Amino acid sequence: MARRRFWKTRKREKPGSAPGTLVGDPAALASQVHLFVFDADTPDKPLGHVREVPTPSLERIRAIFTEGRRLWLNVDGLKDVALIEALGGVFGLHRLALEDVVSGHQRPKIEDYEDHLFIVLRMAVAEHPGESEQVGIFLGPRFVLTFQERPGDSFEPVRERLRRGQGRLRAADMDYLAYALIDAAVDGFFPVLERMGDRLEQLEDAVVDDATPELVGRIHDLKRELLALRRAIWPQREMLSSLIRDEAPHFSSQTRVYLRDCYDHTIQLMDLLETYREIASGLMDIYLSSMSARLNEVMKVLTVISTIFIPLGFIASLYGMNFDRDVSPYNMPELGWYFGYPLALLVMGSCAGLLLYWFYRRGWLRSGGK
Repeated sequence: MARRRFWKTRKREKPGSAPGTLVGDPAALASQVHLFVFDADTPDKPLGHVREVPTPSLERIRAIFTEGRRLWLNVDGLKDVALIEALGGVFGLHRLALEDVVSGHQRPKIEDYEDHLFIVLRMAVAEHPGESEQVGIFLGPRFVLTFQERPGDSFEPVRERLRRGQGRLRAADMDYLAYALIDAAVDGFFPVLERMGDRLEQLEDAVVDDATPELVGRIHDLKRELLALRRAIWPQREMLSSLIRDEAPHFSSQTRVYLRDCYDHTIQLMDLLETYREIASGLMDIYLSSMSARLNEVMKVLTVISTIFIPLGFIASLYGMNFDRDVSPYNMPELGWYFGYPLALLVMGSCAGLLLYWFYRRGWLRSGGK
């Protein structure tokens, strides 16, 4: 079975390419566009109205944005580089940011381009523990754009809140929507870590009860997955800390209060990760100790058997010496006895029984005995 390499990345741009060169990944998934449009507030709908457009055309997106409506545009799959470049032209996105979007291996960060803010973060992939995908978020005064590597994400609760009009997503500015998306991406790591915690408990029971060589591979896989998640979450914590500390102009002071809650969640995630990594490392030590203890038990049994046969072998070899009984009455006189052979077997059996009794009294025949 081929193992997934979480750390392998390939730079697709040729060395020396011009800044802002967009080179798509041949293995990328087809691009799918989904749009939420925030209509203007009306007296009968003070919180505004949200229209959902599943697959809008580029012309319709341009028309809606030109009308001055607020919108959230989500793109799943980064194969259509021409579409991404065209969207960058509609919303005035910087080409360096678009290059980071299609590259797919950026570290979580924040880039301020004056008229819009570019945020890179990592989002957990529920189907593949240890993997995470890059999400690019563009925040402007009237828009939020999100670019994902594949369909399926942690944003569905945010979409449901928009559809049902729950909370302040409809009425708040776009920076609050950006916060909600960041919060959903961060919280998406908690279920993944919970499943890893269950796997750790199962591995711990298996190592203690029945340590087998197959457990080494499972422990190693789990350690690699935890390390991959750490590489995703650690810089995300730094990114949120910078966003709160530097007071980015695109986030209001009211929204930065909520961003501090996201930062607290990343701290909790890192604490869980470090705890799980220590437990996983300890499982390997427990496995080695269990195997060593099992080997000691086997060696103890073999040593007892060998010790028992030492006097028996001595007696048997003694009677195998070829002395001539006719030369001297002292040469193996037992060979002439009527019960010589049964007597020799009785002596050998008595030696074995006495040794077993002595080993038992010493506790060497009991598991964990001294």
